[in-house]
Amino acid sequence: MQGRHEGPVDIERGMYGPDVTFLGVPRTQLGAAGLDVVFIGAPYDAGTSHRPGARFGPQAIRTTDYLPHDASRPHLALGVDPLTELRCADAGDVLMPGVDTEGSLRRLEAAVHAVASAGAIPVILGGDHTITLPDATGVARHVGWGRVSLIHFDAHADTGDTQFGSLIGHGTPMRRLIESGAVRGDRFLQIGLRGYWPEPPTLAWMAEQRMRSFEMSEIVARGMDECLTEAFAIAVDECDGVFLSVDVDVVDPGMAPGTGTPEPGGLTGRQLLDAVRRIAMSVPLAGIDVVEVSPPFDHAEVTAFLGNRVVLEALSGIAWRRRQLAGSPVRRPDSPLLEGR
Repeated sequence: MQGRHEGPVDIERGMYGPDVTFLGVPRTQLGAAGLDVVFIGAPYDAGTSHRPGARFGPQAIRTTDYLPHDASRPHLALGVDPLTELRCADAGDVLMPGVDTEGSLRRLEAAVHAVASAGAIPVILGGDHTITLPDATGVARHVGWGRVSLIHFDAHADTGDTQFGSLIGHGTPMRRLIESGAVRGDRFLQIGLRGYWPEPPTLAWMAEQRMRSFEMSEIVARGMDECLTEAFAIAVDECDGVFLSVDVDVVDPGMAPGTGTPEPGGLTGRQLLDAVRRIAMSVPLAGIDVVEVSPPFDHAEVTAFLGNRVVLEALSGIAWRRRQLAGSPVRRPDSPLLEGR
């Protein structure tokens, strides 16, 4: 996908719903200067292999919250308010009709690249996991080809060669990213894999690329903190930015039922939120996507709430890290709640 011509990117204020922004942050245009974070909706689910519905994910992630949509969310553990300390805005949804796969992915890549090139962190709200191919590609075009590592939370490796005979789908984006050179295989960290796929030939290909996969069995045996510490050392080695991709099916479907390919035995919601926060506090994130929230299969909006909170934990970690790098006082997440207040 590298080097595609970029024309105007078609943006919808809400492709499958009303004109709303993430928790009430201001609206912006793609490529606007002076922002720290820009939300982009990627309402695409034509790449699903089982249950659809993730096209409605961006709207659900933006709006599922019981608090006022006032563009403010003070974080109890970190003592930061990411939506006020970071200059956040929402560009709306990229036009991504499922009948136009190539055009949809091309427009998303151009949108992500425009945001990254303007100096902001693109936060892409999916959509199925197909979108990580244009998302990480767009970031790599700005940060540097092969200079972006990728931390990938998922029950599935998404490294298939083809899906129903197609090179594009939610089971193939990680292979396409490595094949293109946008992300090096030996700087690709996967967390939470489990179940009964991929098959041995795909696992052999992954080993040849020197991908590092922390399967659920290893996380249970070693603990998430130890696994993350190892992952961080790899992610920042010879790379200038980290892309974080979170598939909500990394969480056990008992806590995240609203997704397309549920796999029992996953992380708890608490484990995922803690891990995302620590990643954002520890490494230089250059882009984020949250994918596979499928509202039609959700119950009581629990998966949509989780997707919303994954975004907020990541942004809170970014805000905390920027305070720390600026030499401002910061509070550790395990400190007493009222300390320093």
